[in-house]
Amino acid sequence: MYESSKQSELIHFAGIGAGSTVIDVYPGDGDWTRLFSHVVGTDGRVYSFVPTEISELKTDQVGRMQALAREPGRENVEVISADLVAMPETMQQADVLWMHLFYHDLHTKLMQSKGATAVEFNRAVHERLRPGGYFVIVDHAAAAGSGTGDSQSLHRIDPAAVRAEVESAGFALEAEDTVLANRDDPHAVKVFDPSIKGKTDRFAYRFVKR
Repeated sequence: MYESSKQSELIHFAGIGAGSTVIDVYPGDGDWTRLFSHVVGTDGRVYSFVPTEISELKTDQVGRMQALAREPGRENVEVISADLVAMPETMQQADVLWMHLFYHDLHTKLMQSKGATAVEFNRAVHERLRPGGYFVIVDHAAAAGSGTGDSQSLHRIDPAAVRAEVESAGFALEAEDTVLANRDDPHAVKVFDPSIKGKTDRFAYRFVKR
């Protein structure tokens, strides 16, 4: 995770506050779910959404999030697992849908294994957000002009490609945050490479549902 000042800036950037309803897509270790649970408080709701494309590979993922939801004070957390583009109707319409270092995976074989596409996913997000709701994406930047070509090999994506895809689903780019930018990142190595792991150039976009 990031230092606390960067965490706070990103939460503020995402527009998450007391009473918010948030969908955390692929929560990983659950760090953001925990933070959001604290921020939204007793009047808010956090859906920890684990795609089945992930849970079938990492069989402990759902169980770990369910254990998190049982922690004291986490009554506002609910764990949901379904195919990526089938975010279920059991979830309330949300104020914010959050994707941290995961959007590029929409262009990998794993996430496409059940037929999911970025186009379908972005449409599903649009349906799950309230009017005026935010779709917030933080991801590893690929070289400008590379499009989605490095998503599988380097786990990076061109920010311009993300913007084009999301805007085509009916969203408008409202703001960008550069708190995670790193101009020294060569954009040519895999994000897990020891030379850059944890220090990749990252972009943060906040899209709004019109």
